Amino acid sequence: MPQNILLIDDDPFDARTVTDALVGTSDVDFNVEWVTSCAEGLQRLAEATQRPRRADGIAAVLVDLSLPDSRGIETFDRLFSAAAHIPILVLSALQDEAIGKLAVRRGAHDYLLKTRLYGYLLPKALRSMVERAAHVEALFEEKELAQTMLNSIGDAVLSTDERGTVTYLNKVAAAMTGWSCAEATGQRFEQVFRIIDATTRAPVPNAMAQAIRKNETVRLTPNCVLIRRDGVETAIEDSAAPIHDRRGLVTGAVMVFRDVSAARALSLRTSHMAQHDGLTDLPSKATFNDRLTQAIALARRRGQQLAVLFLDLDRFKPINDSLGHAVGDRLLQCVAERLRACVRSSDTVSRQGGDEFVILLSEVSHPRDAALIADTIRLSLAAPYPLELHGVKVTASIGIATYPDDGTDGETLTKNADAAMYLAKHSGRNRHSFFEQPMNAHALESRSVGPMQRGPAEIHVVDGTPLRAAVLPGGHDAIVIGLA
Repeated sequence: MPQNILLIDDDPFDARTVTDALVGTSDVDFNVEWVTSCAEGLQRLAEATQRPRRADGIAAVLVDLSLPDSRGIETFDRLFSAAAHIPILVLSALQDEAIGKLAVRRGAHDYLLKTRLYGYLLPKALRSMVERAAHVEALFEEKELAQTMLNSIGDAVLSTDERGTVTYLNKVAAAMTGWSCAEATGQRFEQVFRIIDATTRAPVPNAMAQAIRKNETVRLTPNCVLIRRDGVETAIEDSAAPIHDRRGLVTGAVMVFRDVSAARALSLRTSHMAQHDGLTDLPSKATFNDRLTQAIALARRRGQQLAVLFLDLDRFKPINDSLGHAVGDRLLQCVAERLRACVRSSDTVSRQGGDEFVILLSEVSHPRDAALIADTIRLSLAAPYPLELHGVKVTASIGIATYPDDGTDGETLTKNADAAMYLAKHSGRNRHSFFEQPMNAHALESRSVGPMQRGPAEIHVVDGTPLRAAVLPGGHDAIVIGLA
């Protein structure tokens, strides 16, 4: 059956806007009845009050308080006195917003600025108002009828009197709180409905008490958790609204709440996936860069050192090509697990892509600490792998750059650690190398190998061993050609 909405507004443009927004909505069929004066509105409400169950009854009132025969809060008071049990939504011009707020304090369901009557906002607000009015009206019916209606909905419903004593729970609320209606009735609201902030674990203000005190709808603060009687926790969302008797006086409050654990878990999972590598579940490159920037700022303030390790698996491509990508992916996951186990919880391991990993050691006393961890990593990666990777052997080349000696920003440190890793790889693999300032920049920046033409030889020190490297023309990698 269509919901009859009484619109009291003398502006034809506003009437057309409201009608267009409400008529033909997909989930609720609204029928808009338009009158242009307060007197006409009062007459129509009187008819609806005398015959409340007829099909031509009024479900809700939309009213502009500035009418030809009545203006301001007086308009609302006259309408509210005529039919306090019918919910009223005030349509307010921006300059009259204060009057709209005053009307809410006096019993209006809500107010809505005329500039926001477009799209789904008005139908949503009106639908919420009508549904809440239906819940409240059900509490005035016989107990059996109220229980039948409220137990048939999917949301939890809980009501209290004006003193904050529980008067009713539907079946969903009983299941979520752990209290039956008989047990909860007469108990203090705070005893039955225990909620805390999921992050701080601090108690959340009593929304029911606020709804009664303010005589307005109050929404629960975000990120709340309901603690069931047996200690089980459930993420919830809710709103509390005052209950009025037929004279408009506040006699208590009703709360409608629902379990949002699945939705909240999905949101957290989506956020986690955006910040982590899909294969290894390590922090993403962007997350690593953020943490590195923060660690550098902290090290700068404290006058401390940190280190960045750039790791590349040796000869990973032949494994991936010969045994298949499924084996290669499983190997990368095992490597990620071992890398996490080799560092502290305050450090960060990230997959940069392919078989490359980068590690932030957020605090080192001396560069040799980074070298010890690099060697620990190499030994860990060289150990046998699970049965599905039987026969697979992996080594790693690791480059090390330290703050502040090898760079004072994240990009420079990562690039220099990458350069040191390539020197370790060209020096024989399965080793670590520190970044050295005399390293030829052109030889270490590029990862492509050009024509095999030697340039002038340079001397580099790797793990204390002087090596002679030929620099390829055009800025290509240096190739170690023997001891210096």
